[in-house]
Amino acid sequence: MPKVSFNVDRCKGCGLCVDACPKKIVALSKQNMNAKGFHPAEVTDIEKCIACAFCAIMCPDAAITVEK
Repeated sequence: MPKVSFNVDRCKGCGLCVDACPKKIVALSKQNMNAKGFHPAEVTDIEKCIACAFCAIMCPDAAITVEK
């Protein structure tokens, strides 16, 4: 199973990873907020993840790591 890690403190909630995900399983958190006041991204259903790493490639802050 793939592992997707988000560096919550680096995420600025831009949403580029949300748009890049072909499975539409990345979303901005509605409940959590980081120290900078942004809603960080998170995976909603890891079972559907195909580890394509499109989210990590699109992230301008290098806040996402994808492992197969």
